[in-house]
Amino acid sequence: MKFLRAIISLLRFDRTNWTALALCVFAAIIFWTFNALNKEYASNLSVPLRIEFDEDQFAAAKEIPVKLTVNVSGNGWDLLRASLNQKSSVITIPIERPTEVHRIPGAILAPQVVSQLGPLKLNFVVSDTLRLSIEQKTTRHLKLVADISKVNFRANMGQISPALVLPDSIRLEGPSSYLTALPDSLNIEVPRRLITAHYRETLEVRMEHSEFIKRDPPVVEIFFEVGLVRNVSLRLPLIEPNKVFGMATDQDSITCILQIPHRDQARFKTDSTALTAILPVVRIQKGDSIRVAPLLGGLPSYAKIVHVDSVTLQRKL
Repeated sequence: MKFLRAIISLLRFDRTNWTALALCVFAAIIFWTFNALNKEYASNLSVPLRIEFDEDQFAAAKEIPVKLTVNVSGNGWDLLRASLNQKSSVITIPIERPTEVHRIPGAILAPQVVSQLGPLKLNFVVSDTLRLSIEQKTTRHLKLVADISKVNFRANMGQISPALVLPDSIRLEGPSSYLTALPDSLNIEVPRRLITAHYRETLEVRMEHSEFIKRDPPVVEIFFEVGLVRNVSLRLPLIEPNKVFGMATDQDSITCILQIPHRDQARFKTDSTALTAILPVVRIQKGDSIRVAPLLGGLPSYAKIVHVDSVTLQRKL
């Protein structure tokens, strides 16, 4: 009990005493901090890095390092200033022939780093190797095509007009290896959803490696009409162009199902007379067989293929 009374008596300071105690503690902290910052230290420092090259002619194909870790020595004030004001200590590495430089060993960076560290002393570069992938910049123009394969419609409803993309082409600028690998057209996928009315929406042009490719425009507008449709089943004779000797099939006609807008039923009766089922030309070994889907010729632009029977082709000779 006496011990507790002693502690309580120590805590019975008035406001003036507590203020004085707080000032003493604050002064001690300030004195310790200033004393510590006047000493010499060695520390790892992460500094901003800029790889400098002609960005009008070349483009990065992979992320370019933007930080460099170095071990430096110096006065505590200088280290604090460098860590708080990194904008003034950006390490700039100029590269004249960027397509020929794929890696930069950390040791080679030392001279450039020393010249830009100010009063700090460089001990060594912690970052082992900087890996680069910079290519010749090129441009391409691609046709844009709407892909509505994942769209669902209400019963007896469907697409009754072509899916238009505005604008219908895009200009791409970026690393040559990425652009030359692209096909001549780019599909813009309409998100999976149930559509019950005319569709019109602005969508982003998404593509692989888009973070390294400049797209102009980056977004496009897609629209198409939705209305009443019906499925029509037809029996079409098979046509075999350039028939390979010894190739045979077990049937002479196929069944196909087409989706026709309700408004176009009358003219489809006339247009359907031009429809043909054409077997694709294939090459297989004697005794082998293959199952293929015929191609529909003379298909009206407003008709959509729902199903086409496949055909077995066999090489007998």
